[in-house]
Amino acid sequence: MADAVLTTRALGRAMLERQLLLRRHSLSAAEAIEQLAGMQAQEPHAPYVGLWSRLERFEANDLASMIEDRSAVRASMMRVTLHLMTTRDYLSLRPAMQPVLERGWAGSPFARELAGMDVDAVVAAGRELLGQRPLTRAQLSALLAERWPERDAASLAYAGTIVTPIVQVPPRGTLHTRPGGQATWTTIEAWLGRSVDGDHAPDELVLRYLHAFGPATVSDVRAWSGLTGTREVMERLRPRLRTFRDDADRELFDLPDGSLPDPDTPAPPRFLPEFDNILVAYGDRSRVIPEAYRKQVVNQLGRPTLLVDGMVRGFWKIEREREAATLRIEPLEPLSADDAKAVAAEGERLLAFAAADHARHEIDVAA
Repeated sequence: MADAVLTTRALGRAMLERQLLLRRHSLSAAEAIEQLAGMQAQEPHAPYVGLWSRLERFEANDLASMIEDRSAVRASMMRVTLHLMTTRDYLSLRPAMQPVLERGWAGSPFARELAGMDVDAVVAAGRELLGQRPLTRAQLSALLAERWPERDAASLAYAGTIVTPIVQVPPRGTLHTRPGGQATWTTIEAWLGRSVDGDHAPDELVLRYLHAFGPATVSDVRAWSGLTGTREVMERLRPRLRTFRDDADRELFDLPDGSLPDPDTPAPPRFLPEFDNILVAYGDRSRVIPEAYRKQVVNQLGRPTLLVDGMVRGFWKIEREREAATLRIEPLEPLSADDAKAVAAEGERLLAFAAADHARHEIDVAA
């Protein structure tokens, strides 16, 4: 029997449901982070807005406390990018990322700078230094340069950090993060008293991806994870999965019980932070970014985005003065009267969360 065909809109609604964006949910921060298969965290405060947009009763202290009490960590994971994960997920899923991180190192300009030297010795030295006390990369560079003064100090620091399981330590990622402050790192063993030794097979990681983002193609899995050999992984998992086709006749994989909401399910406006999960989790981003704006949005993933009817329809930022906080919205196209009203209402809620210390809130929508 031929696979059922899922339209782009149907795939978008499935993504929104699994990414907790069709409605706010009564989950804890930890439950939400695990449902999302981790959260992009290049910007220290991005996960706070991401969780606020997804949860009914999220308080910023909920997440800050998790980072401080070490039940959540900020570390390099998928695509060698910084993610926020629960400690439980990081310990179990990090081994599957080791080949991705090693390949990221091998293809970097830092590796070329250190060509011909014993890089394993640098990695071991970096691990030892970071295990003794948390260090910034600049501090680690200086210490490693004392041993290898003829080599590029920055490259030495990256060799000592990229492939080693390390985490950013507070106050980075908490409410006390200083603007422009440098990240400080230590080894997972020093931070948690545990290692990440475990199964390096990516099967569980791929299943978690489908739970959080499916249905998806092989290319989507590869784009999210950075893994190679994803076709072989999907074939191995095929007996445990169901399949569909998309509008372009590409095969989609999904869990047997993956949620597939009605494509006509209403999707309320949502303010997303920089590099939100849904913007970077697919090879084909058409389920969330209109083709007319794909290049513009992808080239500016570091800007917070606005979803209207489940699609990216603009950018936003909050500008703060002494007493007033202004939410400035830059639509990619004019909003209908009803959409503008819904966006303004959600914007008021965002300001109440993100700028509660300002006496006056304003919303400015660019023409």
